[in-house]
Amino acid sequence: MQMENFAPIMFAGLVVVMLVGFPVAFSLAALGLASGFYAIEMGWFPVAFMSNLPISIFSILSNDLLLAIPFFTFMGTILEKCGLAEDMLDSMGQLFGPVRGGLGYSVIIVGFILGAITGTVAGQVIAMALISLPVMIRYGYNMRYATGVLAASGTITQLVPPSLVLVVLADQLGKPVGDMYKGAWGPSLIQIAMFALYTYGLGLIKPEYVPGVPKEERTLNGWALWAKCLKGIIPSAVLIFTVLGSMGGLPFQDSALATPTEAGAMGVVGALILAAMHKRLNWSLLWEAMHGTMRLTAMVVFILIGSRVFSQVFQGVDGAKWVEHLLTGLPGGQVGFLIVVNLFVFFLAFFLDFFEIAFIIVPMLAPVADKLGIDLIWFGVLLCVNLQTSFMHPPFGFALFYLRGIADTLFKDKRIPVAVKSSDIYLGSIPWVIMQIMLVVIVIFVPQTVTAFLDKEVKVDIDKVVIEMPQDGPSELETPTPATGAEQEKSAKDAQDKIDDLFKK
Repeated sequence: MQMENFAPIMFAGLVVVMLVGFPVAFSLAALGLASGFYAIEMGWFPVAFMSNLPISIFSILSNDLLLAIPFFTFMGTILEKCGLAEDMLDSMGQLFGPVRGGLGYSVIIVGFILGAITGTVAGQVIAMALISLPVMIRYGYNMRYATGVLAASGTITQLVPPSLVLVVLADQLGKPVGDMYKGAWGPSLIQIAMFALYTYGLGLIKPEYVPGVPKEERTLNGWALWAKCLKGIIPSAVLIFTVLGSMGGLPFQDSALATPTEAGAMGVVGALILAAMHKRLNWSLLWEAMHGTMRLTAMVVFILIGSRVFSQVFQGVDGAKWVEHLLTGLPGGQVGFLIVVNLFVFFLAFFLDFFEIAFIIVPMLAPVADKLGIDLIWFGVLLCVNLQTSFMHPPFGFALFYLRGIADTLFKDKRIPVAVKSSDIYLGSIPWVIMQIMLVVIVIFVPQTVTAFLDKEVKVDIDKVVIEMPQDGPSELETPTPATGAEQEKSAKDAQDKIDDLFKK
C-alpha cells in the first residue's frame, strides 16, 4: 500500500466509526493511534512523529480562547434557570396574543432574545415548550405549527451572537471572535424575518391554524403590560450589548475592549446580577449551572483531544493534500466548493453535533477555502447557519427529542388535553428546516449578508504613494561622513563608562 492511498482509507474509517455510535472522542483517538502505528510500521514517518503528540495536544488545550467555552456555558445555564424565559414569554404572549399568530410571534422574538443570552438549545426549547405549548394548544393553534415554531426558535441560539458555536468556529478558523459575531448578525436577522413572514403568511392562508387570543383573556393592559415587557428586555439587552461590545462583536464597531474569555467572565457576573434581580439566585441554581458547565466542558476537551490525535496522523500521511486536491478540482470554483461542502456538512449533521463537526471537519476544509480565496468569516458563518439544521432534522434532531420529552411530561401532568404525536413533531419541523436551508442558499449567493457588517479592508494604491523626506535630514544624494578613529574610540569609552556606572550602582 502507498501512503497517498492511506488518507482516503483513514477518512472512510472516520465515517464508519462515527456511524457506529460509540463516543466520538474515543473513537477518533483509537482510529488515530491505530493508523499512526500502522504508518510507523510501513515506514511512512518515524516514531518521533508520534512522540510529539502530547506536546501538540498540550499546545491546543493551553489556548486561552477555550476558556470562553465554560464562561459562556455557565452564563447561559444561569440565565436559563433564573426565570427569565417565563417572564418574557408571559409578557410577550400577552402583548402579541390578540394578533393572529401572535403567540407564534412572541415565541420567535423571545427565542431570538434568549438565544443571545443563554446559548443552549436544550434549555431554550424546554423552557419555551413548558410555558408556551399548553397556551398554544388551549387557544387552538395547529399542533404542527406549535411544535415547529418552538423547536426552530430554540435552534436560533446556534447563530445569534454571542453563540458558542461561533466561538469554536473562530478558534478553528483562526479568526477573531468579534468579527465572527459581526458576520452573524445579518443571517440572524434574516432568519427571524423569515420565521415571522411564514407565520404571517400562514395566518392569511390558514387563519384557523394561528388564531388570536381573545382580548378578555389578557390579564395585563396598558402601561403595566409594557413595563413587564421592558423589565425582561432591557436588562437582557444591556448584558448582551456589553458582552458583545467588549469583544468588538457589534455591527460597525471599530475595535474590541476585551478578549472573549474576559467578555465571558463579564457575562457570568451579569448573569448572576440578573438572577438576583429575578430573586432566583441560590445555591441550587449555582450547583446545577456548575454541573452542566463541567459536563459540557469535559465533553469538548475530550473531543478536542481525540480530533487532534486523528488530525495529526491524517496530516502525516498527506491527508491535507488529498482533501485539497479533491475539493479544489470541483467544478464551479468557490460556489461549487461551498455547495458540496454544505451538502456534506448537512449529511454529517444527521449523526454528529456541532462540536464534533467543528473540531474534526472544519480543520480539513478551512485551508482549501482559504486557498480558493473564500473569506473565512463568511465560510464560518455559513457553516454555522448550516449546523442549525442538525438540531431539527431526523434521526438525531435533538430539539425534536427535547420537545418530545416535554410534550409527554405535559400530557402526564394534564397540562395539555391531548397527547402530542411524534408525527406532528417531525412533520411540523419540515417547513422550518426548509427555511434554514433557504438561508444557507441566501448566504452562499449573497455574501454581503455576512460581510456588510465587517470592517472594510483598507486598500492602498501603490502608484499614489508619496514618500517625503524630513526637511532637516540628509538628502537622498548625500552620503553620511564616516566617523574618524578618534571619534569611534571616544564613543566606545563613553559606553564603557556608562556600563561601569551601572555596575557600581
